[in-house]
Parts: sequence; C-alpha cells; structure tokens
Amino acid sequence: MTRWLGSMVLMILGWKITGQLPDEKKVVVIGVPHTSNLDFIVAMASMQSIGLKMSFMMKQEAFFFPFVNLFKWMGGVPIDRKNARNISEQMSEWFDANENVWLGITPEGTRSKVDGFKPGYLKIAYAAKVPVFVIGINGGTKEILLTKLWDLTGDLETDNQAIRAFCAENFVGIKPARQ
Repeated sequence: MTRWLGSMVLMILGWKITGQLPDEKKVVVIGVPHTSNLDFIVAMASMQSIGLKMSFMMKQEAFFFPFVNLFKWMGGVPIDRKNARNISEQMSEWFDANENVWLGITPEGTRSKVDGFKPGYLKIAYAAKVPVFVIGINGGTKEILLTKLWDLTGDLETDNQAIRAFCAENFVGIKPARQ
C-alpha cells in the first residue's frame, strides 16, 4: 500500500527516480540540496515508492504523547542536542544496536543558502564505521538521483569538500537560488 501511495504522489507531482540503491545494511544517506519544504514531501514519496525505510534524527523533546509513536513509526531517532559533541557517539551506538538501518541527513542543515556542508554526517559515518550514500534532487528535471556510495578517506575536510563539490556539480535544488 505505501509503495503504491508513494508512486502515486511522485506521478501526480511529475517526479521520477533514477539510479540504484547500494546493497548495504547500514548507511548514512545525505539528501541534497535542501532548498524547499517540498523536498521532504518528494523524499518521503520516493522512499515509500521504492520501499526504503529511512531514519532521521529529531530532538528528543519532540517525542512526547501523542506524537512519540508517530515519529518512531516515521523513522525518527531521538537525540540529546544539549550535548552536540556526543551526537556522533549517540548515533554510533544506535547503528550498533540496529540492523538494516539507513540514516538520512541534509548536510546543509537548513533550506537557506549556505557556503558548505556541516560535517556532522561524516562524523557520524566515521564513528559508526558506515559508508555515505549520496541522493540528490534535480529540481529542473524533477528527478531524484540515487548516485554514489562514497569512498571515505577518513580526512574530514577532504571528504566534506569532495562530496560538496560532487553535489554542486550534479544537483539542482527545487529553489536553485538557495543552493
């Protein structure tokens, strides 16, 4: 049912998915560029249409009645944001405690225009010893592009700059002026 619903939403909105998902059990997925609220709708419909359960981080304060079960069902993972240095450790423990989990992150951290990607997604991938997979949007052609499982070097700045350059060359946001 959810695959059908996701496919219908994509069809109605005129979006399509190209590429293939990697055969990995645990992955940090970055979704780029994040320029519009429509990104979330297109991303959710895309995941549903291909049967992918993606988790995402949320502040633990949001997990209260009556929303706690809804957020967990949607893939929300509660995190303690008061200890920002500890987020990569929290997520590493989450990866260790779970099988077949993919964690989705928007590395810009906002829909506004930014100069670079925040490195938290890499810190989590390094701590959890999982690869990074890049999924991008081409707002002009209305495509979700399943592109590349990234070979990480272990050097935060090198990896972040290389991934950012790849994304800048290959993706166009729904609102390109914010990219």
